[in-house]
Amino acid sequence: MAETEVSKKRKRPIVRLAVLLLSHSVLVSVICCTAGVFGLLLLPVLAKNTYISENALMPGSASSMLSNQEVSEANKLIKELNNLHSNPLGATTESHGIIAKYMSNLGAQVNNHKFHPQLNQFHPLHFFSGPDSGVMQENSTRSLYGINTVGIIRAPRGDGKEAIVLVTPYNAVKGGVRETLSLGIAYSVFSLLTRVTWLAKDIIWLVADSQYGEYAPVAAWLRDYHTPAFSNLDSLNTETCHVGNNNFESKISYGIRRSGTMAAALVLGVAYGNENEDTLGIYAEASNGQMPNLDLINIVHYLAVHRQGLRVKVEQFHWLLNSKWVKSLGEVFESLGKMVKTLNPDWKLGISAADYVEGAATLASSLYHQALGVPTGPHGAFRDYQVDAITLEFSLRISFDRLDRRNDFLLHGGRLIEGVIRSVNNLLEKFHQSFFLYLLTSPSKFVSVGVYMIAFALLVAPLPVVAASLYAKTLDLNPTSEKDKSATSNELGSVLQSWKWLNSVKTVFVVHFWGATVSLLPYFISQIPDSDPTTNFSVWILLSILSLEILRWILVSPSSHIYGLPQGEWAILKSATISSFFIGLGLMSVINFATAEIGALLMVPMALMAHPLKLDVRGQSLRSILRMICNLVLGVISFPPATFFVFKGVIEGFSGIKAGDFWNWVESLWAWNSATYLYIAARS
Repeated sequence: MAETEVSKKRKRPIVRLAVLLLSHSVLVSVICCTAGVFGLLLLPVLAKNTYISENALMPGSASSMLSNQEVSEANKLIKELNNLHSNPLGATTESHGIIAKYMSNLGAQVNNHKFHPQLNQFHPLHFFSGPDSGVMQENSTRSLYGINTVGIIRAPRGDGKEAIVLVTPYNAVKGGVRETLSLGIAYSVFSLLTRVTWLAKDIIWLVADSQYGEYAPVAAWLRDYHTPAFSNLDSLNTETCHVGNNNFESKISYGIRRSGTMAAALVLGVAYGNENEDTLGIYAEASNGQMPNLDLINIVHYLAVHRQGLRVKVEQFHWLLNSKWVKSLGEVFESLGKMVKTLNPDWKLGISAADYVEGAATLASSLYHQALGVPTGPHGAFRDYQVDAITLEFSLRISFDRLDRRNDFLLHGGRLIEGVIRSVNNLLEKFHQSFFLYLLTSPSKFVSVGVYMIAFALLVAPLPVVAASLYAKTLDLNPTSEKDKSATSNELGSVLQSWKWLNSVKTVFVVHFWGATVSLLPYFISQIPDSDPTTNFSVWILLSILSLEILRWILVSPSSHIYGLPQGEWAILKSATISSFFIGLGLMSVINFATAEIGALLMVPMALMAHPLKLDVRGQSLRSILRMICNLVLGVISFPPATFFVFKGVIEGFSGIKAGDFWNWVESLWAWNSATYLYIAARS
């Protein structure tokens, strides 16, 4: 019987593990945070080579059909458009008419789409709704509008239920040779596709009027394509258009011609190159960290490198390429890789120092742009409708003026686009086989979600452990003794202890409610007429402080601090705050992992080391002073306005910093409905 009672009193293994973690929460925090940072630095080493998951894509399986004939026809369009730029008066109307005429001569269905410039105004509900329904500038003149020219090729083997989109931004007023070359590439492919017999998906060529920006015309066309609106804009679509100096009467309709579901979209651009070889830049980041299916990038990379001889590049942080500490870190990982290979040659963890530096610079850029939540090109408008899209930017190493070099450029660029369209044309369903959640370390290497989430999990793992440890310690601070107190007093002590927990939760709720209020204040501040960014930022600060005082006066009871010891009070408050951090970071990792990762790097050390400054000042020990300094430094680093001004000063110099710069930056985030804005506003 005695042995049975002892075995019953023994704690289960999971309970013993929990007690061990709680009793050594400081050690667990140090180990997990160190491992999380190390795991993040290790990601370029753990990156895998990209591969095409969908066998139906079969890139490069067929020979290219694009010939010099299509290039010659494209050159005629380029020459005619370039001649218009010498006479800017009437160039806008003339250029749209020329493009429409060339499309129509190929047998495509052509229409013009008119759109008004949109008002980028903050609205709190935009963060919780779908794509912007389009708010026109009511006070602006009705004569301001853009014209998109759209041509559609109906697939001979298709049923009109699927389409592939080509987009070429074109500014007829300020456009130059670069934009006409992108039109030439698209036209050469478009001309070829009108004659092929293997096409099973419709081809839509959108010439986006980029005089109001490259993103706005694409977003307006997609909005009307998917959600047709009946508004005053429809009256513009009934007008008759006269184009050309010879009074050519256009038979082009206005409005929207539709095809089927969009399988993929390619945005084409041309840039001036100053390198030793032709390059192709790929831009993939969309709003709030959304990325296209990795297979789309993979087929572009494969065809560009192995078929057209182009060097593919993605965005990098160039200042990291020259960083000494990154190079030193790369040398350390290179040495560790060689050591691991000596232990087991089958382990492929080796990476050269140069590859690590490039991988780290690319990974940091990918993390930054995903966390920022702002699209890196017009392709971002397609991701709002769950269409996989990327922007391709060609760069020439030789001047565009040489005809032979330009013909060669058009031929290689057109064949690349033809190959991508042919691969997407083979798909029987949408992209789904490969990854949607990934980070690029090079055009041919990536880190999947199953790898980079480990580093994030290690970073946030100490939060629930420390929260539980703090709360458990507060229970031990109860001075009631069973020998000296009656059962009634013990019961009263437990009730008071529970009220201390509720008061802490209420305080955390007030702070979060205040953060939500701060994030909504710009909606009202932006209504102030003729106000500059500095004034708006100052008003935002004053209203934020005033709202905090009002909320504290209304929701926080004066008697909320009378129960228990001061040490127990702040420990429970810290426990509740850390728990809210853990929940918030977990939710943000679902919405935008990059934002959650950067937020964890800033917030987790601050949350774990947070300690009342008054107690540290009273302590007057070296440990207390060091902890106080660390808390102050971490508090400044994690405060968004301070962080913004420090980084801006380091990069651009402190002499040109203005108080309104932070308002302008935040304004750009809410214009794109970036979820990062909600995090920054709440942290401010």
